[in-house]
Amino acid sequence: MGSFSIWHWLIVLAVVLLLFGRGKIPELMGDVAKGIKNFKKGMSDDEAAAAADKSKTVEHKADETK
Repeated sequence: MGSFSIWHWLIVLAVVLLLFGRGKIPELMGDVAKGIKNFKKGMSDDEAAAAADKSKTVEHKADETK
């Protein structure tokens, strides 16, 4: 197997450019970046909601039946 030479990477890059086109790659990367940003925002929203739920206290009084 071994490592790939620069020629292998140039051929792979040429094939990718032929398949996706020059303008499609930045668009795909922008979509990936938006997805990561939305994921991080969702995680922080979940943490904030969990912190808000923990701050609420529910008091329960047991019925004393004798």
